[in-house]
Amino acid sequence: MHQQIEVWSGGQTGVDRAALDVATKLGLPIGGWVPRGRLAEDGLVPARYEQLREADSWDYAVRTRLNVQDADATLVLRVGIAAGGTLATLEAACRLQRPLLDIDLDRKDVAEAAAAVSSWLEGLLATRSSIRLNVAGPRASQAPMGYALAQETLRLALASYAAV
Repeated sequence: MHQQIEVWSGGQTGVDRAALDVATKLGLPIGGWVPRGRLAEDGLVPARYEQLREADSWDYAVRTRLNVQDADATLVLRVGIAAGGTLATLEAACRLQRPLLDIDLDRKDVAEAAAAVSSWLEGLLATRSSIRLNVAGPRASQAPMGYALAQETLRLALASYAAV
């Protein structure tokens, strides 16, 4: 049985886009909620992420809650202390009692982080054939290395689920 992972995010710069880009390159489906107007720190969430749906609100917190609520589990890849939307994601996952893995890429190298993600996903997939995985973390302006670190971590962790 082939296990399927659909990668969700809010489309923001940084970790969110790293997750979408890795998933796309691996041939995995993508999805998620973006704020009304497709707002992001660099203007608009790019059209290449057309699968992402607009929430009814401009408020980033609404998008964050929807992604946590509508996903099966949430992976937070942060760089240092969680703040802003990253902290809001952690709080939403706890409040909604959703499966959560929180990794600080300042404290784990990419290989360790990828191994932790892989192990966690295996546990989640032990009782189901597919999972909708919400990936969140800091935007580019908050963690300039976040995109590259998340991209490499996810490339290693998700490679065995590649559809291509």
